Amino acid sequence: MERFEDLKGKILSEIKNKDDELIFTLNTGEKYRLYHEQDCCESVYIEEIIGDLEDLVNTPILLAEEVVHEPGTTPKGVEPKEVYDDSFLWTFYKLVTISGAVTIRWLGQSNGYYSESVNFAKAG
Repeated sequence: MERFEDLKGKILSEIKNKDDELIFTLNTGEKYRLYHEQDCCESVYIEEIIGDLEDLVNTPILLAEEVVHEPGTTPKGVEPKEVYDDSFLWTFYKLVTISGAVTIRWLGQSNGYYSESVNFAKAG
């Protein structure tokens, strides 16, 4: 898998929330990370998780979607945050199973010269 959307149809056996990094373990034993490698002059973090991550475990993923919002604007329905940097980016990750839905909201801020995006990659 190379994209977050590739989780669709997979079954998760575990999800760990580790300080602005999520580790997804598939029922095959494979592990994937949703994270950002912090650099100077930036801050990228999980701003909120809406829903219960446990609703995603042991049932097929029906929807896995990444939605990157227009840079420098706050999406409708999201309480505006005071941004201290020149640039900011909201990224949403949506997962749905028959048991429930989860939206993971990330906020990236920087001086405009550093990445504000979130990475999804195979772990270790």
